[in-house]
Amino acid sequence: MQVHDLSAGGDVLTRVEGVARRALRRYDVSPEASVTLLNVSENATFTVGDGGRRAILRVHRLGYHSLEAIASELAWLDALRDEAGVVTPRVLPARDGSRVVTVREPGSEPRHCVMFEFLPGAEPAEDRLVEEFERLGALTARMHRHARAWARPASFTRFHWDLDAAFGPRARWGRWQDGVGVDREAHAVLARLEDELRRRLERFGKGPDRYGLIHADLRLANLLVDGRAGTSVIDFDDCGLGWYLYDLGAAVSFIEHRPEVPHMAESWVRGYRSVLDLPKEDEAEIWTFIMFRRLLLVAWIGSHSAADVAGELGAGYTQGSCELAERYLGGSL
Repeated sequence: MQVHDLSAGGDVLTRVEGVARRALRRYDVSPEASVTLLNVSENATFTVGDGGRRAILRVHRLGYHSLEAIASELAWLDALRDEAGVVTPRVLPARDGSRVVTVREPGSEPRHCVMFEFLPGAEPAEDRLVEEFERLGALTARMHRHARAWARPASFTRFHWDLDAAFGPRARWGRWQDGVGVDREAHAVLARLEDELRRRLERFGKGPDRYGLIHADLRLANLLVDGRAGTSVIDFDDCGLGWYLYDLGAAVSFIEHRPEVPHMAESWVRGYRSVLDLPKEDEAEIWTFIMFRRLLLVAWIGSHSAADVAGELGAGYTQGSCELAERYLGGSL
């Protein structure tokens, strides 16, 4: 696992804001353009204000994606919009036409930056999640259908979301064992969960009808619902190769415990099947993917202390994960 440099917060984020301001010099914006930190997750994301115009500037963390991997992400984002009718943000090139701007900061590796158009909309309404998930299921199926047929560029490269990425010696988000609040009792429960997830996912396999290019982070924060534009999909930074059903697991990130989640999953499946087939044997493993994602998030919270949501959830998320794990292992989910 690469050390998450943005987790240090404080001085690092001050330097990253400086990177963002230097990156702006390469774009067609005025010298008075404002830069406001929007959020910190894998990367630092800023809102750029320039008179009446707004844009989104993403400053990448160090060591997570190569320049080629970022270009691959942007290629799929473009193809989904142009070929599948999925609303995604357009990349705003620098004055020299570059889609990725690299900024060198003294004493550190260079950072890659990408500017996107600002899309209208807000997260799906909390009181309409069951209905929204039917639309999300259909939207996800359209993305998967495109991914299966898309001829990727020869230079395309993205990482995998598989068992090795989750539990291997270089787990992408760190080890769940190092999560917040993983005491001896929690370790015992979550170790049993990992064993069961391994067994089920190895049996499930990586056939082309089950495993391919996915968004990998279709949670509510990455969906924008607008009355005129419909639903937009943003933040493809984690897109890569994984199980298609992982996109459903990611969609309920941080809310897996809520009582309406089973109904949300049913709605998602209904919407998905309006576009693509989803065999019953695949549907039977939905909670396997929800728990797979949940265990990944226990690790993520432990390794992303600068992210607001990590600080808010902390040890309580680990405890809730243990309670869900017991239900999953007991067959009551």
